[in-house]
Amino acid sequence: MRRPILAIIAVLAAAAIAVGINMLADTRLANARLDLTQGQLYTLSPGTRQVLAELKEPVTLRLFYSRQLGAAVPTYGTYADHVREMLRDYAALSHGKVRLEFYDPEPFSDTEDRAIAYGLQGVPVDQGGSEIYFGLAGTNLEDDERTIPFFQADRERFLEYDLTKLVYELSDPKRPVVGLMTSLPIDGSPQMMMMGRGGQPWAVATLLRQTNDVRSVPTDAQVIEPDIQVLLVAQAAHLSDATKYAIDQFVMRGGRLMVMVDPWSEAMAATPSPDGMPPQDTHSDLEPLFKAWGIAFDPNQVVGDLTGAWRVRTGGNDRVQAVNYVAWINATGLNHDDPATADLKQVTIASAGTLSKAPGASITLTPLLSTSDQSGLIPVDEVKEPHPAQILARFKPQGGPRIIAARVRGMLKSAFPGPPPLAKDQKRPDHFPAHITETAKPASMVVVADSDILADRFWVRISDFFGQPTATPFADNGPFVANLVGTLSGSDALIGLRSRGDTNRPFTLVADMQAHAEAQFRQKEQALQTHLTDVQKQIRSLRTGAGPGSGPDKADAAITPEQRAAIDAAQTDILETRRQLRAVQLDLNRDINRLETETRIVTIIAVPAVLTVLAIGIGLMQRRRRARARR
Repeated sequence: MRRPILAIIAVLAAAAIAVGINMLADTRLANARLDLTQGQLYTLSPGTRQVLAELKEPVTLRLFYSRQLGAAVPTYGTYADHVREMLRDYAALSHGKVRLEFYDPEPFSDTEDRAIAYGLQGVPVDQGGSEIYFGLAGTNLEDDERTIPFFQADRERFLEYDLTKLVYELSDPKRPVVGLMTSLPIDGSPQMMMMGRGGQPWAVATLLRQTNDVRSVPTDAQVIEPDIQVLLVAQAAHLSDATKYAIDQFVMRGGRLMVMVDPWSEAMAATPSPDGMPPQDTHSDLEPLFKAWGIAFDPNQVVGDLTGAWRVRTGGNDRVQAVNYVAWINATGLNHDDPATADLKQVTIASAGTLSKAPGASITLTPLLSTSDQSGLIPVDEVKEPHPAQILARFKPQGGPRIIAARVRGMLKSAFPGPPPLAKDQKRPDHFPAHITETAKPASMVVVADSDILADRFWVRISDFFGQPTATPFADNGPFVANLVGTLSGSDALIGLRSRGDTNRPFTLVADMQAHAEAQFRQKEQALQTHLTDVQKQIRSLRTGAGPGSGPDKADAAITPEQRAAIDAAQTDILETRRQLRAVQLDLNRDINRLETETRIVTIIAVPAVLTVLAIGIGLMQRRRRARARR
């Protein structure tokens, strides 16, 4: 009788301990958590904590979520739990400055009217006109409003950024003034709208305006206004000396400069000129300024890279094929010691140039974005009307890395001895500032050798969500530009969380195998194609040279046995080259398939086998211990 009683007491004691631990955890450890994901994806970033700690006035966040949505689509129910959990974390870290309200807007209710008044987006759920809601409305004491009209599932990875941005905007900080000088239609193009080809503002412009007061600066400006803190010169092509002087003097006065030049702008090449024709020259450069400041940039060379090359579809020889285009690159060589790029994963570049420090220059040039060691240079003329397969076949890696973007710091001297002369129809503005010969303290700027980083096609997918255009990033181009402008202006509160949530884990080994085999494959293919063309020319030459009166039906008869033997030998050579080409592709697939098989064996067989052996071993050890105890 004694053993059953002791067993019952032990069970009751264990239950009491478990309840006590749960009560203690519920009261003292409610906000405790352990995030073991790479990059701490589920831990609030320092930028979010900074924004919440600096709140001076209360902010009210109202979540409108229709439970009917979670019942119809369970994934949205899970997403809603994630949103609520993160909002509670914000409230806990804000010391009472973030207030939360949760609503379930029933159809045709006052709560639904309130959601509509805030501008939240309703999504129809049935034929009766009922709509469901899943959005957020935020207000401050001054009745400023910011909203997330609808939490879309494909933006769950960017949830922290969206929430922190909304709180940051409601905290009403003084926004930095950023000047934008560009020849690109970053703010939209009325001409392209009229042609029915889009023309909306680019996603990067929207991103910059979320945290900055962005003002347009004309490309013929003679003076940069003194209240502009950061000047972004992005693909400002064919600037006059007067405008280059204005940029130079802006830097001499202590202004912060971010300049984006390009040996060949794909975005400008795709933008019709006023006469409707694509421009023939889309390069941009600040050559006299760069030369005076010690920055080397060659507008005649484009960088290519086997690592991260975009896979594009190209036509030729009556077939469409996928080819690695080495001039368009998903670059991952980011400086993780710089606050602007520390948490970024990849930036897409297209027909970019390279930067370096000029010999004898006294500046400090710190790389921000670089290529891999599989990079090389391509003449710019080859990418103006590109043939990706031919470019890949001719491409030879020349080592690396090569610098695409860099921070420049140092004492700088003006590139001009004084104001340059003006054209006959120009005059200087009133209160033209006096000439400054050098900076009073070390200048700080960012130089990027590619302007296509800004273009939507290289970093976001624009989709329509019930009439609302939505941009979903697949690269970090926008955060790259916004972060750098933020560090130059000092508004770095959102740095570190713009790109959080990238859970993509590519198979880098497989990608490298494919890239190297692809390059080898294309080189042999190019040699084969050249050989085929030469043989076809030879055959045509033989047949057209068969003599007068020999038409197509007599051409074969006019070919001598020696010529026929030469043609047969060439065709045999072609068949052998094709066999080698198939062998290269077969080797590529064989290596990848072998790696896939080995991985499956490890995950399906090896891991369970190891666990089984461990379990058996532990069982045997316990059995021996019991046997010893009985003795």
